[in-house]
Amino acid sequence: MKKILVVIGGGRPHGNTARLTDAFINGAIDAGAEVESLSLVKMEVKGCLGCNACRHGRSCVQRDDFPEMIPKIKAADMIVFASPLYFWTFSSRLKAFIERFYCIAEADENPPLGRYERYPAKDCALLMTAADNFFWTFEQAVSYYQFAIVNYIGFHDRGMLLAGGCGSAEGKPRIDETPYLKQAYAFGMQICSDEKSCISL
Repeated sequence: MKKILVVIGGGRPHGNTARLTDAFINGAIDAGAEVESLSLVKMEVKGCLGCNACRHGRSCVQRDDFPEMIPKIKAADMIVFASPLYFWTFSSRLKAFIERFYCIAEADENPPLGRYERYPAKDCALLMTAADNFFWTFEQAVSYYQFAIVNYIGFHDRGMLLAGGCGSAEGKPRIDETPYLKQAYAFGMQICSDEKSCISL
């Protein structure tokens, strides 16, 4: 059974990102996956300070909820990053979560692709929502995802669902008026198959 950890980086409790994520989770569960979700709105994760305590066998100087997330990260076969688009990229909460991966890196004498450390091998996917739907709306976020998470950390990309045009940030969620919820459910179903699933919708 595939273990999927979905990390929700922000948004309203019943907003566009929450609904998109729920649809994905329902699809993955119906396909037989074991899914757990973490809300970074409900749990506190502070950004990395670069103190290097974790690299010398000491506990992180930050006092937050990240330590209890580490076993969940390590146990997951796949991590799904979910976020509304804030200032053309991930939410600061999700960015802080990714920064703290620093503590789970291990030394690597033969690092590939210019890396100087090794991270656990995992699949990953990206779910995002935005009010705008220009051709460049998600360009910055996708660039960060591909560079930091796929190229550097080395996770295996299983696809992205980029849901633009979900209504004004000041209005009610309008993702129900788009095809994205059906696509997210199908993505969750498909991503649990043995075949490579790289889609960008």
